Amino acid sequence: MALKKSDLYSSLWASCDQLRGGMDASQYKDYILTLLFVKYVSDKAATTADSSLIEVPVGGSFDDMLAAKGDKEIGDRFNKTIAKLAEANGLRNVIDQADFLDEEKLGKGKEMVDRLSKLISIFDDLDFRGSRAEGDDLLGDAYEYLMRHFATESGKSKGQFYTPAEVSRILAKVVGIGSNTRQDQTVFDPACGSGSLLLKAAAEAPRGMTIYGQEKDNATWALSKMNMILHGNEIAEIEKGDTITSPQFTKGDHLRTFDYIVMNPPFSVKSWNNGLENDYGRFEYGRPPEKNGDYAFLLHALTSLKSTGKAAIILPHGVLFRGNAEATIRTRLLKQGFIKGIIGLPANLFYGTGIPACVVILDKENAQARTGVFMIDASKGFMKDGNKNRLRSQDIHKIVDTFNKQIEIDRYSRMVPVSEIAETENDYNLNIPRYIDSSEPEDLQDLSAHLHGGIPDRDLDALQSYWDAFPQLRSQIFAPNRPGYSDLAIDVSAVQQAIFDAPGFHKLRDEATGIVEDWFASHCDALAGITADTKPNELIATIGDDLLARFKPMPLLDEYDVYEQLMSYWHDIMHDDVYLVMADGWLTAAKPRKTIEDKERKLTEAPDLVVGSGRSATKYKTDLMPPALIVARYFADEQAAIEDLTATAEEATRAVEEYVEEHAVEVGLLADAMDDDKISKALVAARLKAIKTGGDPDEIKAMQHAIRLYSAEALAKKAVKDAQAELDLATLKKYGDLTEEDIKTLVLDDKWRATVVHRVASEVEALTLDLVARIQQLGERYAETVARLDVELEELEAKVASHLTAMGVNS
Repeated sequence: MALKKSDLYSSLWASCDQLRGGMDASQYKDYILTLLFVKYVSDKAATTADSSLIEVPVGGSFDDMLAAKGDKEIGDRFNKTIAKLAEANGLRNVIDQADFLDEEKLGKGKEMVDRLSKLISIFDDLDFRGSRAEGDDLLGDAYEYLMRHFATESGKSKGQFYTPAEVSRILAKVVGIGSNTRQDQTVFDPACGSGSLLLKAAAEAPRGMTIYGQEKDNATWALSKMNMILHGNEIAEIEKGDTITSPQFTKGDHLRTFDYIVMNPPFSVKSWNNGLENDYGRFEYGRPPEKNGDYAFLLHALTSLKSTGKAAIILPHGVLFRGNAEATIRTRLLKQGFIKGIIGLPANLFYGTGIPACVVILDKENAQARTGVFMIDASKGFMKDGNKNRLRSQDIHKIVDTFNKQIEIDRYSRMVPVSEIAETENDYNLNIPRYIDSSEPEDLQDLSAHLHGGIPDRDLDALQSYWDAFPQLRSQIFAPNRPGYSDLAIDVSAVQQAIFDAPGFHKLRDEATGIVEDWFASHCDALAGITADTKPNELIATIGDDLLARFKPMPLLDEYDVYEQLMSYWHDIMHDDVYLVMADGWLTAAKPRKTIEDKERKLTEAPDLVVGSGRSATKYKTDLMPPALIVARYFADEQAAIEDLTATAEEATRAVEEYVEEHAVEVGLLADAMDDDKISKALVAARLKAIKTGGDPDEIKAMQHAIRLYSAEALAKKAVKDAQAELDLATLKKYGDLTEEDIKTLVLDDKWRATVVHRVASEVEALTLDLVARIQQLGERYAETVARLDVELEELEAKVASHLTAMGVNS
């Protein structure tokens, strides 16, 4: 039975990280990703021997490495196995970069044997044979997951081999690659790192593209070559060397040209021209400054484009506004019409640096006719993720939609005419805040309202989108004061309830729920029809885009916020569910499995269902269908009975606590039963036994009552425990009785649909709470006028004076 993808990756990372020891993550990744590569090609060769582009020779497979487990020569055997695989496929110096005999990194003697033996066992649990779930990129996702973690762990300067997947997706989608892009069209990354950005770009074309890349760092170049093979792009041309001083894609004295270029070069390289002998015509529009290579990479990309070529490049914000040589180049590029757009990204997205970056989009096609630069300030749309920022699905979609459709949005995006950029005060400076003010409007204090009371109508008019959605609401909770001002017609504390009771609120919530219900119904057949051949990324793209489109015309609700509710659920839960169904089918995926408890790898899963108690207890995980779904649909009466029993038990506990609180005090009737300020049924029973024949009658009576309360509590708790155990057993048996149709109903209706409906309804509620907070803020701000404060002040002064007089002090 398949594990959830997220569990698979997290256990893989946890296991690998545990065995890392003192090794730097940037070095350790070479070992882990090499093993991942060998495991993948060995599994694929075992099932697709004829079509496999990688030959796995005798003595060169993962099984040969597995056979070395526990052998004192394990490191040497690993190296020899990988060498055979490399030799058979012309991959010398590519997949054999990691030395499994390196005692400095892996330890000596038994330490090395144990570490490598445990490591190979971890990878043995992965199954890439693809007999099921072929449509899901299990390997690619596992690789991406590990790369992100290695980049996070590697810290500054060593995490540059990886461009975050979210940023890669933006570049791939805004550069112009799409459904009409042919397989023979070319995409090039002159600073390709591990190759993830290139692969994301090529994946935007329906049948892939012809891939080219160059990478300076030897280990990262090898990583990129492996990444291409792992993703089915064995024929991608990835060359080694410094792109600026030693470009590998040349024709005589000229650079070869490509249809598309995507690139995330190292920022502001000071030594970019060390050893530069041939310009290859790259500096036609100006030579970059000696100590900053940002424009060297940009001009390299521009020169490497065909006459209709397009590029998307990540660069630091400084390229938009720095002066001198860079200003000259920028001015000339703008006059030529090469710069199509600029997207400002949030700070702290990248692993090598915390500074904010931007995406510069170049387009040679119709450059001379270009009269404007489309700018987006997307710096405020992100979520915190540990010590980094990450773009959410809604941020990516909004950037891509806005750029590709050239939509102008207040405080977010606009088409800036080149004539405006060329004005004297701008002087070809492209700093985004010059053209887009993304700051929130200032919340102005109104002096007249503070003096004379009332809430300024100007502030209420700013909430017009709410009044449009709730037409009668404004007149219900506000009354006119004087021209330009209104008063709250209700107490400020009653605002929230008034809004929740308003017909407009219910109408908005019902409308949102109705849209989700209709949306889900239209995709229900596709979701019920998930098979091993389903492509999850295409599935979520289809249903996500449709949900976004359906909410676009809806007032008040931001369609991208609604979209994020679906996408965050997809990433947290639904993608795992889809993968389980693809891998095992509905019936098998729904069956409970025993929890994993692997002492060697220090992995222990928290159970979802426990049957039995003590050592005889059996613990189960129910990945696809949590027990709560079964209980809610089939055992609602039993659950209600348990809730009643629980309430009784809680009441019994409260009775004990109240009685103990009253009598287990210093001179109380239970005082002599206490031991070290503690009391229990056993202590009370022991005291009762001691005083039963000649003790104080009132104390004896109190002890007896306490024992009755303790006994009632124990019985009530036992009744809950027994009923819960009975329900748990019935729930476990019910899993076995379910048909495929039952399972689909539970997962599709009770889980997926119900969750999305609830999440979207929470968006409506959150919006309403924002309105409540604003109205309460305004009501409290102007509640106290200066005149009223003066009266209060006079009253307080009079009180103080009378107190002083009473004390015999002349004020």
